[in-house]
Amino acid sequence: MPETPSMPPGAKAPSHSLRLRLLWTIVGTSALLWLASLTIMVFIAWNETNDVFDDALKESSNLIVAATTDFNERGLLQQTEAAAGEPHKVDIQYQIVIDGRVIQRTARAPATPFVAGFEHRKGFRNIDIDGKRWRIYVVRSKDAHFEVQVGQKFKKRLDILEELAENLALPVLLLLAVLTALSWHCVSRVMKPINNTAHAIATKSRDDLTPVSLDGQPRELRPIVGALNGVLLRLQNALQAERRFTADAAHELRTPLAALRMHVQLLQRQHSELSAPFQKLRDDIDRSTALVENLLALARLDPASPDKLERQQVVLQPFLQELRRTHAAIARQRRINVNIDTQLEQLQMNPEMMHIALRNLLDNALRYCPPHSTVKIACSATSGLLRIAVCDDGPGVDARQRNRLSERFFRVLGSGEQGSGLGLSIVRRIAELHGARLSFGSGLDGRGLGVFLDFPSV
Repeated sequence: MPETPSMPPGAKAPSHSLRLRLLWTIVGTSALLWLASLTIMVFIAWNETNDVFDDALKESSNLIVAATTDFNERGLLQQTEAAAGEPHKVDIQYQIVIDGRVIQRTARAPATPFVAGFEHRKGFRNIDIDGKRWRIYVVRSKDAHFEVQVGQKFKKRLDILEELAENLALPVLLLLAVLTALSWHCVSRVMKPINNTAHAIATKSRDDLTPVSLDGQPRELRPIVGALNGVLLRLQNALQAERRFTADAAHELRTPLAALRMHVQLLQRQHSELSAPFQKLRDDIDRSTALVENLLALARLDPASPDKLERQQVVLQPFLQELRRTHAAIARQRRINVNIDTQLEQLQMNPEMMHIALRNLLDNALRYCPPHSTVKIACSATSGLLRIAVCDDGPGVDARQRNRLSERFFRVLGSGEQGSGLGLSIVRRIAELHGARLSFGSGLDGRGLGVFLDFPSV
């Protein structure tokens, strides 16, 4: 068993790793977008902080103005015009408490102290007033004569967070979209070698068993590609061995079959009373010889490549006339009329191979059609294709079995004719080498069988 090649001759060692490239791509992209998002968040937070502090300054100035000029007879601070007309984010309320009694307060502060009996000189306290949460700061004068209690609803702080979240929502979503797009683009670029390798494998035909190139392959793919090349090499060796065996066996059978036919023919002449059994034996030998010839033809065609096929412009009318002349004797014997109708002047092809293909098609038509039938060979241009059609008005083939006609050794049962089942396989292979398509349909006037070879117009 041949060893799996790790690297074809002349292959260059890869200079990159998919794992490292993908890692650095994701890390680099994420770092750049993180810096961008941090910059945006700092900018928005800075603006929001400035708004809050500016509002606190406004609120403090309003409180100072009110505390010095705007008390009523009960010591109640009135809302200033500025405070009442602007939606403040801070909304601070305060009280001045002496001996547990509120002597001054803002209009929206409660009449009772926020915090009663505060044991420290200053500090914070969280309380509930009418089902609403407040944050209170208490500071007592040095002589403990009075204390100031300043309060703010927690909802005001939540409102600031909600506003900050609203301002950040759109930039964050945009950054996520940009991150997704950049990640998709970068990952696609990094994974491109995998897609290229997959494409190189997918485009291989059944006859292309050449190794996949390792040039420029990343380190992660090299073991996989090397293993695949080993499988292709073993498969190629197996197919070559099979083809050599088929060709050698068929070639070795040609000589003894020819000698056997000659001896049977000689015995048939010497023993005329046994002419019928000898004739049947000759027919069997002829079928065996035809099978050997078909096997040899397939052995030659299978390894052939469309790129290396020699082609030339062939004038169709004399080419088809010569084909009809070679089958004139059997056509007269079976009383079958062979017509030629060509609307094409010439076609680029390999004349030797195309002669084999059309000969097989005409042989099949003459063999399976009953007497007084018609076989027509037509050449035309249709739907951008150049078509050669061999149609007859014989018994035809069931539509369900037509797709299997080109399978090797497949024969339609009940036809009463002997054959190897390789003729249409040879036609299909010749069509593939020419880049043509082999198809089957109805024959003349909707009866019989039609075999179509469609060549590209270029």
